[in-house]
Formats: sequence, C-alpha cells, structure tokens
Amino acid sequence: MTSESWLMELFKCIDTRNADGFARYLSENVEFRFGNSPAVTGREAVMQAVDGFFLSIGGLHHELIQTWCQGDSVICHGIVTYTRKAGSTLSVPFANIFTLTGKLVSRYLIFVDISALYSAGGA
Repeated sequence: MTSESWLMELFKCIDTRNADGFARYLSENVEFRFGNSPAVTGREAVMQAVDGFFLSIGGLHHELIQTWCQGDSVICHGIVTYTRKAGSTLSVPFANIFTLTGKLVSRYLIFVDISALYSAGGA
C-alpha cells in the first residue's frame, strides 16, 4: 500500500506541473478521468492530456485534508487552488480515487468541479 510520502510526492509533481514526473506514478495502461471529461487511457495519452491542462493555467496547489487506504485503493480529499493565467484564483474541493497495481496507479479518478475556472467572470 502507499505511504503518505508517496502521495505527497505525487501531488508535488502535480503542483509543480511536472507531467513527466506525474507519469512515473502511472501504469502503462492507466485509465484517467478528470471531472466530467471523457476518460483517457494509457500513460502517454494521460501525460499529454495533463500537460495540456497544466499549460492552460497559471498554477495549482493541493491541500490534502484526509486520505483512506483500503486494499488496492487510495481515496483522498482536500482543497485545490487553481491560479488562472490572469493571476486570479479558484479554490474548490476535490476527491481522488486511485486504484493501484503495485506502486503504480492503474485507475485515477478525479472528482472536482472546475466549471468556473475558465468562465468569463473568473478571469
């Protein structure tokens, strides 16, 4: 099972927008779904999708509030703060569910509402 340091390092890669580092945590055939977007399958495709998202924002920071581990699943929730390109921020709650195969994520589900991130009023 994962350790807290494993999870912190994963979120460090995300928060520094390091798509290559993020991809090291993913299995070759990972299934990845961000919010209500269609699922993306495969490490390379996920890395490209995540890198595209990283390029669309000014930054992000996750604050983990609680994590649970059960068998091969890890669930965490917290607050993520997105910084828009114009400098304003949006903070929203999130929950992630990871299914692990060994120490690699084989299924990565993100539950978050980012509908206000790109809205005209959120510049």
